[in-house]
Amino acid sequence: MAVDRLLPTDEARALIELTREVADKELATRVDDHERGDGMYPEGLFRTLGETGLLGLPYPEEYGGGAQPYEVYLQVLEELAARWATVAVTTSVHGLACFPVATFGTETQKQEWLPRMLAGELVGGYSLSEPQAGSDAAALRCRAEQGEDGDYRITGEKAWITHGGRADFYALFARTGEGSRGVTCFLAPGQTEGLTFGRPEEKMGLHAVPTTSATWDGGVVEADRRIGDEGQGLQIAFAALDSGRLGIAACAVGLAQAALDAAVEYANERQTFGKRIVDHQGLGFVLADMAAAVDSARATYLDAARRKDAGVPYSRQASVAKLVATDAAMKVTTDAVQVFGGAGYTRDFPVERYMREAKIMQIFEGTNQIQRLVISRHFAR
Repeated sequence: MAVDRLLPTDEARALIELTREVADKELATRVDDHERGDGMYPEGLFRTLGETGLLGLPYPEEYGGGAQPYEVYLQVLEELAARWATVAVTTSVHGLACFPVATFGTETQKQEWLPRMLAGELVGGYSLSEPQAGSDAAALRCRAEQGEDGDYRITGEKAWITHGGRADFYALFARTGEGSRGVTCFLAPGQTEGLTFGRPEEKMGLHAVPTTSATWDGGVVEADRRIGDEGQGLQIAFAALDSGRLGIAACAVGLAQAALDAAVEYANERQTFGKRIVDHQGLGFVLADMAAAVDSARATYLDAARRKDAGVPYSRQASVAKLVATDAAMKVTTDAVQVFGGAGYTRDFPVERYMREAKIMQIFEGTNQIQRLVISRHFAR
């Protein structure tokens, strides 16, 4: 069921229609085959999304972006997630990986790299987490040591890299000094001597795109690939994560909407005791609660996005949106399985996949416990 959206311009409405056409043709027709078992990588799909302009929507036109408000970009992500959560999440991560160059890069760096990133010629990953530093980003140990030639040699372990081993570049965060101001951001090439990737994680869901660890064994990243100043890395990372959390919130809402749509369709077809199960009040109330959760979650991410678009602080609202939307997705997808009964526990219907995919959204881009910490710290200030 297409969501009736309130969009700010005719251009935005046309963009959503284009997104639906692309998502129905390129995503909905392929998702089941690619998400079965270990999954198959969706070869060529991200290039297709780039060619249609969907990878660079919130970035400036002068670099090949779409110059769209964030509230529109997030609704595009929601439409993608309603068809294929893995692709939507990876699209969000790509946007996250572009953020350091677009926001903190020099004009030369922007001109050199952004057009190819936004066109989908170069697809990115985000390499912040480490085996002992997930939520605690200040505990990073991976080091970048500058040689006499000015280039940096990277040594250490990274973890939980979406698109690991497949991405063309990574927004890499490594330690160049001590303390919270001792982390620096780099635009690391995906193919670098001294960079190897671990075996893809055997995940509960999101099978079609790998998540891996990485080992840097003295791999060289050229000096002109440092983004921002030395020691500015955590500032860049946290600024990017505010935007990234909104991306995940939108993906969670798209996933929850898909689960709600499937549950409503099934409830109108399935009959028990001589009538459709949607006509049983107990089941109807479940569907009503699911719909309320989806609509409320959408409202929270749109509120945060409009604050971002207006240039006012939105960090707390981004954490609220991520928390509310991903908790809602977990509840709604679980309830969708319940609506289907025993059939929902089988792979004959997509709701069991939706439930598995929803779980990770409460974890990455900062666990929901971390979101509560971020929100509470705003009040402590």
